[in-house]
Amino acid sequence: MGNSVGMIELSSIAKGIETCDEMLKAANVELLRSSTICPGKYMIIIGGDTGSVDASMKVGEAAAGHFLVDKLLIANVSDQLMPAISSTSQVPTEGAVGVIEFYSVASAIVAADTAAKAAAITLIEIRTGFAVGGKGFVTMSGDVSAVTEAVKAAEAVSELMVHSVVIPRPTDKLYEALL
Repeated sequence: MGNSVGMIELSSIAKGIETCDEMLKAANVELLRSSTICPGKYMIIIGGDTGSVDASMKVGEAAAGHFLVDKLLIANVSDQLMPAISSTSQVPTEGAVGVIEFYSVASAIVAADTAAKAAAITLIEIRTGFAVGGKGFVTMSGDVSAVTEAVKAAEAVSELMVHSVVIPRPTDKLYEALL
């Protein structure tokens, strides 16, 4: 994968699948995720160099038409972003836990990237709309001050945020539930 990530969210599953195909044909990008999300929407996440992702996103936006719900393009993403989206992060089971919840998947992804760049935290997961009513949320760990700093930085750039918390001393059982 290159250094950029793009995402398109659509209100139609059929149109989402068609849009995904057009985006992949438009530029040399890697398909990172293409799936349904709640409630009956479709999400496409691509990665690659910034120019290719941008070109693919433009084609995707045009193809999505009035079914486009949300979109994002992040150049120079944090190395932690994709493992957190795909739930493959290697996470230490100590330290504070931060959670930020959003009404939008795109908002959660932007917030996670910002948080990872703002402080020495480890992203645990970025939940992207599946089994959470179309919402997105980010979980992270680290020392209390780093998690607090990361959450504040993410809140500063966030749209459609529902709520955030920093849990200074989570129980072992909480960590088990998050991993």
